Amino acid sequence: MEQVIENLSDIREAPASVSGAQAVERALQLLSIVGRAAEKGVALGDVVTESGLNKPTARRLLMALMRSRLVEQDELTRRYFLGGELYVLGMLASRRHGLLEMAAESLKRLSAASADTSFVSMRRDDYAVCLHREEGTHPVRTHALLTGDQNPLGVGAGSLAMLAALPDVDVEAILGRIDGVIGAQYPGYSAEIIREDVIRSRELGYALNPGRVIANSWGIGMAILLPDGRLAGALSIAAIDSRMGETRRAELVGLMRQEVDRVQGKLKTLFSVDRPVLKRSSQVARSRTPETV
Repeated sequence: MEQVIENLSDIREAPASVSGAQAVERALQLLSIVGRAAEKGVALGDVVTESGLNKPTARRLLMALMRSRLVEQDELTRRYFLGGELYVLGMLASRRHGLLEMAAESLKRLSAASADTSFVSMRRDDYAVCLHREEGTHPVRTHALLTGDQNPLGVGAGSLAMLAALPDVDVEAILGRIDGVIGAQYPGYSAEIIREDVIRSRELGYALNPGRVIANSWGIGMAILLPDGRLAGALSIAAIDSRMGETRRAELVGLMRQEVDRVQGKLKTLFSVDRPVLKRSSQVARSRTPETV
């Protein structure tokens, strides 16, 4: 969050010919334009046409939004899309229509049925963020993961489930970026161990953490996918190793598959709803006078 605020200072400074408040308003206008083309993305020329800004000004504002990870640009098509940080902020800011809200009842059912602790997590760049922890009733609990904790993707059951749901090229890129962190902070892991875990997770249909983060604390995780196949997050259950034998693990995986299906069903319903598109008046657009930088 601090990095977003710091990077947004670029918006106040670009361009210098307008006030800070006006620059922020224009940046938010561009964010809205990009958002309305969420699936296909939007070209710079279309942003210029719809916003009424000139090309250098629109580009500067988009670059500031990119530095804040609120907007991202496809390297091949050069089209702009909403960035991952915007999704994270939305999840953290509101329970309404978010993954946390959609998974809340599933977590309660998982913890009630298993008596162990369940979690919902989501991806943030190369890390997994725990959005919520639902306690079970078993007297011996694991405290390997708390709400708000972040681990590199591949470290922990839910985190591994998310990594395994990504394409191989993304997996390798992530492992290359987190290699130093893994070596310094997670002695139970290495890039090669995580690669093997990814392969096994895909074969099993779920991710298993056999006590690599904290000894005797095991976990199983399963990815949650959006209707188009993209990663939304993961559900996971953690317990002491004596409660994660093969037979019981199969039972927990069955429970988790039911809840993942429920959450994905909610996401499918949400994304199938036709939302009204806010259209900018062409008259207003024509009344804009392109600015000079």
